[in-house]
Amino acid sequence: MDTQTVTLSDSAARRIASIIGSENGKQALRVSVEGGGCSGFSYKFDLVDARDDDDVVIEKGDAVVVIDSISLVYMAGAEIDFVDNLLGQSFQIQNPNAVASCGCGTSFAI
Repeated sequence: MDTQTVTLSDSAARRIASIIGSENGKQALRVSVEGGGCSGFSYKFDLVDARDDDDVVIEKGDAVVVIDSISLVYMAGAEIDFVDNLLGQSFQIQNPNAVASCGCGTSFAI
């Protein structure tokens, strides 16, 4: 599977590297897609200390993101971004596969 199907923005890479560096023993940010959320699917973010055999690994600088092969199907072509604005700080996923999303940006429909 092509590991470049999901990309990281520079701001997301900096934030992920900072988070991993401050959490003792954590090696990567896991991004996964789960059923549920107000639009059908939702993104889940977890810090992990190990990679699974079916994980796709995305690296940019010191940032490491792992995505399981099933979630990758829903995220192909997406960009993970980190936004810091008046509304707060959050990771946002710009997903070309999503035909609808909720206002908070954490759930989507395909």
